[in-house]
Parts: sequence; structure tokens; C-alpha cells
Amino acid sequence: MNIWRMTFKEIAFRKSASLLALAAVAVAVAALVGSLAALDLHKQHSDQLLAAHEERVGALMAELRDEMRKAALKLSYNLLILPSDQNLRDWYTEGYADQYMPEEYVDRLAASKLMTVQHLLPTLQRRVEWPEQNGRTILLIGTRGYVPHLHQDPKKTLDLGHVVPEGTMVLGYQLQQALGADEGDTVRLMGREFTVHRCQEERGSRDDITAWIALSEAQEILGMEGQINAILALQCMSCPGVGLGLVREEVAGVLPDTQVLEMGSRVLARYEARARVGDEAKAALEQERQHRAELHARREATAGVLSPSLMLAAAVWLALSALRDVRLRRGEYGILRAIGVRSSRVLGMFLSKAALVGLAGGALGYAAGLLVGVYFGRGAEAGGGTMAASHLLRPDWAALALAVALTVSLLATWVPAVLAARTDPAMILREGGR
Repeated sequence: MNIWRMTFKEIAFRKSASLLALAAVAVAVAALVGSLAALDLHKQHSDQLLAAHEERVGALMAELRDEMRKAALKLSYNLLILPSDQNLRDWYTEGYADQYMPEEYVDRLAASKLMTVQHLLPTLQRRVEWPEQNGRTILLIGTRGYVPHLHQDPKKTLDLGHVVPEGTMVLGYQLQQALGADEGDTVRLMGREFTVHRCQEERGSRDDITAWIALSEAQEILGMEGQINAILALQCMSCPGVGLGLVREEVAGVLPDTQVLEMGSRVLARYEARARVGDEAKAALEQERQHRAELHARREATAGVLSPSLMLAAAVWLALSALRDVRLRRGEYGILRAIGVRSSRVLGMFLSKAALVGLAGGALGYAAGLLVGVYFGRGAEAGGGTMAASHLLRPDWAALALAVALTVSLLATWVPAVLAARTDPAMILREGGR
């Protein structure tokens, strides 16, 4: 009789035992494939969460950088460089310096490699009476626009909006309201005509009674050619931790006869607040990344214990079931040997049955494992329904499932099969076929 025919008849005759063996193999393979599928879906979900989180952090950082740029435009400079002999009490009282220094100081500072300050703005400030406006007292400020450091990339410098073209004037809010002037109108100051270049919004400070003109024109009007009385600067935004002491030390190294004041720290406070938000967002992202990695590692550890345990249990079950079968059917194997069936054919019948059970159990376990893995992989994650599971139909997993099932089934059945093949027909017949 053909060995495969004998095998199929054996399976048909022992349906219950064959189904139990198939179920044992299927459960072991389902645990393996289910673990792989659940881990894969968890990794996919983690990657989606982290990618979305990284995108949000990137958008937040871009927004913070943009807000910082806008804050710098609104809040202006936060450092003030004055002549060393300027009485600070007078400066705080009057709001401007009455001592002067050469305009070339700002060019000397810009030519240095000073890193703690940037965006230098030379100004000439004085409180004057506006004769064309009934002697109204105003604060006249002459500026030529900020001066970048010569060693910096001009593309990376920041335009703080202080450039006033020659022949034009920028009016503070109260002056603009009093004059009723709009952009493009012409006004006269000390015999000179100026076109209103821009009107400032209300700031609630002395800026509201300030008129800005070009530095060269202010120097001519005030008779202070080549002179300035203040240099405004912005502390380097990329190094907010630098203290005022270091700034003073570096500036003194270039301009020894000057002093540095910090005019309130609104710009730096705003920058540091946004930097903290950015740092917290990055820390939260890193914490989330570590949490997902730890969770994945715990799941891998659980799967690494569960799958081998179920495989071992399935192998033990198959081995005990096969040994019980050999013990109960010794007479049948003895009769087969007595009628001339070789031991190799008996061994082949046992192993063929084990192979068929293993392959069938592997296929069934692979399908069941995918379903179980998708169910638990999605159920463990909120919003997991958006994840694609089609990529889980992987040939390498199918091949692994069949190989594992076949190996477990054959190894578990090998010893009982050898015992059945070596059954002595003479002994069985002498015992009466028991």
C-alpha cells in the first residue's frame, strides 16, 4: 500500500487525535505570527505618532522663530552703548545722552568679531523745539539704519525696520495726531522739508513724541557732524545665556571709553520664553520617543517568552499524544510488521502524518495569527484603525510559520515514530496482540 494512502487512512481513522494535534500546532504558530503582527502594527503606529509629533514640533519651532522675528521688530533693541563720561542720572532723567562720541565707533564695533551683540544702530538724539509747530517740544532722533557685523553673512541679518531715507521723516503717534499728517505728506522742520515716510502706532512711551530722520540730516540740523550720542544693539539671539558682564567686557575691549546699559529685557525675556516652549516641545518629543521604544521593548520581551512557551507546550502535547497512540496501538504496528511492512514505512507513515499536520496547522495558525495580531495590535492603540494592515501579508512570515510548524511537529513525533517502527512483531504476537 502506498505510504501516503496509509497516512490519509490513518488521519481519517484517528480524526479526534489528528484535529487535536493540528490545533496544538496552529496555536503555537498563531502565537508566533500574532506576536510579529502585533509588534509590527505597534511599531507602525509609533512611527505615525512620532512623525506627527515631529511635524507639530517643527511647525511650532518655525512659528516661534517667526514670532521672535516679529517680536524683535516690535520690541526693538535691548542694549545701549553710551560715552563713558555720560552721567546715567541725567540720561534716565532726560531720556537721551548729553555727551557724544565719534560716529566711526559703530563702524569700529561692526568691523570687530564681537559675537555677543549684533544689529548696531547709531543714533543722535536731542530734545528740541519745533519752530514751525509753535515751538512744540519733540525728541529728534537721527539714525542711518542698523549696521551689521562685517564678518556675518548679510543674508542672515535681521532688518529691524529703523532705516529712514534721507529727506523723509517717521512720526510718533502723538505727533502724527497733532499734525494730522499722513504718509506721503510734507512737513517742515527747522527750515527743511521732509516727506512723511511712516507713522508709528501708539506705543505709550516717549516714542509717541519722537520724530526720526536720517542721521546725516540730524547732524547738520544740530551742528554735530560726525557725532552720535548712543549706539543701540541687540544681544545675540543664538546665545541668550550670555550675561551683561560679558557684553560689557567685550565692548570695552573694542571701545574702551564707552559704557553698556541693558534697557529692560523684553526682547530677551520674550526670546527665552519662546526658547523654553521650544525646549519643552523637544523634550516632550524625546520623552514620547523613549516611551514608545520602552513599550515596544516590553512587548518584544513578552512575545519572546510567550511564543517559545506555546511552541514547547505544543511539542510536548504532540509527543505525549504520539506516545499514547503508540502504546495503545502496539498490536496494529506489530501486525503491520508481521505481514511484511518494513520499519521504514511505519516510520514514514508516522512522519508523513506529522508533516501533514504541521503544514496544515502552520497555514491555519498563520491566518489565525494575523487576525489575532491585527485585533490586539489595533486594540492596544487609540486611533489604530487608521493603520494599514495589508503589509502584514508577508511571504517571509508565511514561510517562517510553515517551517516552525513542520519542525515542531516532526521533532515532537520523531521519538514515538521510531518506537513504533521498532516494534517487534514476535513479541506482540506472543503477547496476544496487546
